[in-house]
Formats: sequence, C-alpha cells, structure tokens
Amino acid sequence: MLDGEGLVWVEEPTRADDDGGHARIAAAVETPLQLGENWWGVHDMEKSVAAGASQHVMFDAMKIGGVSGWLRAARIADEEALPVSSHVFPEISSHLLAATPTRKWLEFVDKVGPILREPVRVEDGHVVLSDRPGAGVEWDEEAIARV
Repeated sequence: MLDGEGLVWVEEPTRADDDGGHARIAAAVETPLQLGENWWGVHDMEKSVAAGASQHVMFDAMKIGGVSGWLRAARIADEEALPVSSHVFPEISSHLLAATPTRKWLEFVDKVGPILREPVRVEDGHVVLSDRPGAGVEWDEEAIARV
C-alpha cells in the first residue's frame, strides 16, 4: 500500500531479527526497506545482508560496536553498495558518517544539545563538523546541574 507514496524507505516492517521475513517483504514491494538500528554488532548485519533483507542500512553507534564496529559495518555496506544512515547520537554519528563511503542520511535527534558546551551545529540542513580533534562532545557542567 505504501509503494508509490514517495517514501525513501520503510524501517523494520517486521521483527528486527526476522531477516527472512524482511527479505520476503523486500522482494515483494517497490519501496526499499531499511534495517540496522537494532543490530547488536556487525555479526547481526552480516546475517541480514546475507539474507538480502534490506536495500538500506542504519547504524546505531552504540549497538553496532562503537567506532570500530561502525567502520567494519561501513566496509560491508560499501562492498554491497548499501546506503547508510545513522540512528540517534548525531554528536558521534555525524563524524562516523563522514568516514562512511555510502553515507546517505543523518538521523538528527537533539537529546543532549542543551547540556553540551557546543551543541551540534546545523546549517542549510547539514551538520557542520568541528575541525578540532575528537568528536567535540564536552558536557556543560552548569547546564547539567540545572537539570
């Protein structure tokens, strides 16, 4: 029913771990599927990709295995020509997407901006990455004390 509605993708139309079910849905519809925000490590991604369960992938920096896991997953996505999006944590994900060859979308949910010294800056719909070393996450202790 959603084909033809101009959707870029549909996320996890069945249980996150149902790779076979996702593969059957992906084969039956025109709208691409996106999986990944619930993968716990690169091994979950590998199983999903092997099943042909989606045409887009979404990494959660915490669940995929941090920076190292993300970079391993990004290599797989690049080899399979899968567009990569991020799941939450834009403070870290924006930097990781910058190092991801098939990057597509940054999911921007600003949960911690009010308690950061320098919140993620967005200009013209794009995150502006700092040129300083690291991810630039520095807590505003005074703001935290007010919460």
